[in-house]
Amino acid sequence: MGTENLFFAFSLTLFAGLATGIGSLLALFTKRTNTKFLSVALGFSAGVMSYVSMIEIFPKAQESLIGELGNVWGSWVTVISFFCGILFIALIDNLIPSIDNPHEIRKVEEIEEIEEIEEKDKNAMRKNFGSKETAENNTDTKNKNLLRMGIFTAIAVAIHNFPEGLATFIAALHDPSLGILITAAIAIHNIPEGIAVSIPIFYATGSRKKAFVYSFLSGLAEPIGAMVGFLILMPFLSETLFGILFASVAGIMVFISLDQLLPAAREYGEHHLSIYGLVGGMMVMALSLLLFI
Repeated sequence: MGTENLFFAFSLTLFAGLATGIGSLLALFTKRTNTKFLSVALGFSAGVMSYVSMIEIFPKAQESLIGELGNVWGSWVTVISFFCGILFIALIDNLIPSIDNPHEIRKVEEIEEIEEIEEKDKNAMRKNFGSKETAENNTDTKNKNLLRMGIFTAIAVAIHNFPEGLATFIAALHDPSLGILITAAIAIHNIPEGIAVSIPIFYATGSRKKAFVYSFLSGLAEPIGAMVGFLILMPFLSETLFGILFASVAGIMVFISLDQLLPAAREYGEHHLSIYGLVGGMMVMALSLLLFI
């Protein structure tokens, strides 16, 4: 396994993780959420990930494991590994409280809405309590709660990105051309997560820089997850382990597509566009695989 391949796989994983920063910039420097774009993009990402998982990654894992373990055991281990991947990412998702879930839909318009609400609340507190200091104390308490929510969302994104980073890295290591397409899909998936991190932190601090930094740092968990996972597994790497990891990657990506990407695309209010994006992603993935035959 060449150093060049490792560097390429790591670079792709780094790019995918740092897409959270793109989401943060969209939230902080645009006035409105382009719901049509996000619906199509998230649907496209789901199409790429689900198609490549079932049509390319799962069969390759099965072929590898059958070659090492025989037809019966190889098939069983492939299926078990696939569902273990689903179980692994589902457990991570369920361990995170819903209030801190990075897949909670956020829109950039919320910044202006919250600023207006906070100003009204501050004026109401001054009127009710007759004290500017009391009003400011109540506002500070609210800001601390928002900051806590933003930080925990950043942690939640980091936890999610850890296995996603390993999945992207393993796919890119096994097949660089496949890795590029999976990287694009994961990067699109990370954009709304960047929005989810940056908005509450901006509410709490009023600092675009802090909101961007937290969002940016949460994305670094993706390449870190890739390297930590690889360094742990490197001494044990074999054709069998690659097959198990590849099947698990397929399970992880199918779960992300069905549990996170498609529901998120629909919640942006553009149901048909998300399905068009899904089909478009499958078509692009199918064409790409045909071109590399």
